[in-house]
Amino acid sequence: MALSDSVTTCLSPPVHYVICKLGFEKKDTYDINIILSENGEVCWQAVTEHVCYLESDQSVDYIKSIRSLGPVCESVNLHFKSLTKEQFVIQYALWFRWTNYTELFLEVFDVLQHTQTTEVALGLMKLTSCLERALGDVYLLIGKDCPFLLRDLLASEQLAVVFGQAVMNVLRVFIGSPYGLNLRNVLWHGFASPQEIPAKYCAMLLFLTAGLGQLLQTYLLQTKCILVHRPYVIFVSLEELDVFPDLNHETLSIAEELVKLSSFVLKTMLPFWMAALTAFKQSRYADCVILLLPQLEVGLRLLFTTTNKCPNRLLTAEPSALYTTFDEMLAKHLDNEEVNQLPAVLQEPTMASILKEFLWDFLNHQEGPRIRDRLSHGEINLKAFPREVANQIVAFAITLLCRFSDEDMCAFKEHMVIKPLMNCASCYHSRFHPTSRLKKQVLECMKSIHLWPELPTVPEEHVRTIKGSEGNAEASTLILMISEIISQLQQYMPQNCYSSDDPIGSVLTERLLVELCDMHICTLYSPRPVLEILSVLRKISTQCHQVSEQVMASTELRYKQWMNKTLRSRQRHNYLRMLNSIKFLSPVLRLILVLITLELVNVHLVYKKNPLDYQQYIKFLKSVLQYTENLVTYTSPEKNKWDETMELTNKALIKIRKISDRKLMLMQLAT
Repeated sequence: MALSDSVTTCLSPPVHYVICKLGFEKKDTYDINIILSENGEVCWQAVTEHVCYLESDQSVDYIKSIRSLGPVCESVNLHFKSLTKEQFVIQYALWFRWTNYTELFLEVFDVLQHTQTTEVALGLMKLTSCLERALGDVYLLIGKDCPFLLRDLLASEQLAVVFGQAVMNVLRVFIGSPYGLNLRNVLWHGFASPQEIPAKYCAMLLFLTAGLGQLLQTYLLQTKCILVHRPYVIFVSLEELDVFPDLNHETLSIAEELVKLSSFVLKTMLPFWMAALTAFKQSRYADCVILLLPQLEVGLRLLFTTTNKCPNRLLTAEPSALYTTFDEMLAKHLDNEEVNQLPAVLQEPTMASILKEFLWDFLNHQEGPRIRDRLSHGEINLKAFPREVANQIVAFAITLLCRFSDEDMCAFKEHMVIKPLMNCASCYHSRFHPTSRLKKQVLECMKSIHLWPELPTVPEEHVRTIKGSEGNAEASTLILMISEIISQLQQYMPQNCYSSDDPIGSVLTERLLVELCDMHICTLYSPRPVLEILSVLRKISTQCHQVSEQVMASTELRYKQWMNKTLRSRQRHNYLRMLNSIKFLSPVLRLILVLITLELVNVHLVYKKNPLDYQQYIKFLKSVLQYTENLVTYTSPEKNKWDETMELTNKALIKIRKISDRKLMLMQLAT
C-alpha cells in the first residue's frame, strides 16, 4: 500500500487541466463593474456572454467557456476580498434569503478572506448542496417531482423558465455537467485534494447565487408566486444508529496519529482528515461528516483499484466513463463480470460483510439514514446535525485506519480506547437491510399480539351464548391444522422450544421469534429474487400488525359500549362472535409470524439450491399476503365480518399445510 504515498493527484490529466489550469490561461484583467451594477445587481447578460457554444449543435462548449470565464472568476474573488464583512452583508445578504440558509453564504465569504484550501473546499461542498436544495424548491414552483440528480435539475425546463436558459448554462459550466468543472462531484466523491480547488470558483458560485436571488425576486413579483421551502429531513430513532461507544479526546488524539501513518489515507488528502477530526472536536458535526465521507470513498477506491489491478480507476473518469464509486467497490463482480477482489484483501472472513453492511446501512439502504445523499443534496439542517451520527462515522473511519496500518502499529490496535471500536466493528450486523427490518417488524407484531390477553372482555358465559361457539368442528379443525403445521416445522426450530403436549403454547411464542431473529443472516450480495421474497414477507408482517391493532381497538371500543349498554342486539351478537374468533385468530397470526421468520432464515439457502422453484414459492407467499390483506378488511371497524374471517382462515390454513409439505422438501435440500 505504498501507493498511498506516491499518488500526487486523483484527477486524471484532462480533468486536472480543466480544473487547475484552463481557467488561468487568459491573463486579462476583468473589470468587476462590467458584471456588477452600481446598485449591486448582477449584470447577467455580461456574464452569459462568456458562455461559448459549439457551432455544430449549439450546445455549450465547456472548454472555451471555462477559459473565457476564468478572468471573470478572478475579478469576483478579488472584489470579495476588497469588501469588509459589513459591506458584504449590506450588499449581498438579502439575495441569499431564497436559499433558506443565509448564514452559510456569509460563512463562505469569511472563508474566502483567508483562502485556506481545506476550508474553501468544505465551503464549496456546503454551498453546492444548499444551492441544489434551493434550486429544487424553485423547481417546485412549476414542476411536481424534483429531479434527484443535480445535472437533471439544472437541465430542466422549469428552472429555465424562472432564470432563463442562458443563466442555467452558466451554472452548468461550474456544477452539474461532467463536461464542465463539475466541482460538486469531484469534491463529494473524493477526487480533488484541497489544493486542487481554486478559490476563485468558490467565489464565483457565491456571486452567482446572489444573482439568482435577484432574478428569482423579479419572477416572484411578476407571477405573484410564493417560494415554499421543503422541510429538512430529521434523523429519527437515533438509537438504531448506536454502534460504537462515544469518542473521547484521547481516542481522537490517537486517531490523528493513525491518520498520519495509515496506508488507507492518501497523503494529498491528509488535510481533509485532520480537518474532519478538528471539526468533530469543535462540535461542528456536519462539517466533520462532509469532510470524512469523501475520504472513506477515496480510501476504499485506493484499495479497490490496487487489488483489482486497475490503477487508472483511482483517477476521475472522463465524461464518457463512470466514476468508481461505493456501489461498484462493494459489488460482487466488476463491470466486466470478473470477481471483485476487494473482499479477499480484507482477509478476515467477516470483514467484507461488515464493511458493506455498515456502509450500506449508513449510506444506501432506503430505510437507513442515507447520510451522504441527504448531506450532498442539501436535505439536512447542517446546524442541527446530530453528534450521534458523526460519532458513528468517525469511529468506523478509525477502525479502517487501524485495519490498514502496518504490522508494527499493533500498539495502536490494542490500545484501551481503540480496541472497543475494533470489537464493535467485528460484530456489526446490518440494521437497515430488508432482512433486518423484517426481523424488527416481526418482533413488534408479536409484541402487539401478546397484548391481546390483557384486553378487557365480557365473561366467558356470555361468549358461549353464541350458537356453536363452544367445541364446534370448525374451531377444532383450526387448532388441529395449526398443530400439524407446527409439528412439521419443529425440526427447523431451536431445540427445547417444542412440546408435544402443547405445540401451540410452546412454539408460537415471542421467545422463539427472538431466538430465530438472533440468528445471523448474511445480507451480502442478496440476489434480486431474494429481495422480492423479503418484500412480500414484509408486506405480510405489516398486514398482520394492522390486524392486531384493529382487533385491540375494536375489542376495547366494543367492551366500553357493552358496559355502557349502548350496543344494539345485533352489535352485541357480533361483538361476542368477535371475541370467539380472536381466540383462534391469535395462534394463526403467531403461526404466520413464525413461518415468516423461518422463511427469512432459510430463504437465501433455498433460493441458492432451488432457483427453479422460485415462481411457485413466490406465488404461495402472495396468496398468504392476499389472506392477510383480506383479514385487514374483514377485521376493520367498518366491516366487522367475523364469521367470514373464520371461514377465510380455515381456507388459508389448508393451503399453508399443503405447501408446508413442499416447503419442507426445499428446506431439506437446502440444509
